[in-house]
Amino acid sequence: QVQLVESGGGLVQPGGSLRLSCAASGILFSLSRMAWYRQAPGKQRELAAAITSGGNTDYADSVKGRFTISKDNGKNTVHLQMNNLKAEDTAVYYCYTRFMGDDYWGQGTQVTVSS
Repeated sequence: QVQLVESGGGLVQPGGSLRLSCAASGILFSLSRMAWYRQAPGKQRELAAAITSGGNTDYADSVKGRFTISKDNGKNTVHLQMNNLKAEDTAVYYCYTRFMGDDYWGQGTQVTVSS
């Protein structure tokens, strides 16, 4: 059974930092591409960052230079370090992977950037 469990969301002031984590089970983690998506109120879900099994990364233009995605294959965990957060980063953040032809999502973690 595939499970993706996110943690690390919360309320932070503009300019602050948060680190999201996603613990994965039931997949071949070291061989998996992992991604973080986000969905703001009234908007479509969008890709924030992704990392391949080989460590190649991809970022939305809006987060480049501020967010860093990383994988810890020893702990089956993917992280999203978010720095210099802005109000427009407020969203529910979802961990995502595709395994054996199926899409899997975590339950989501709320990130709110507000003073």
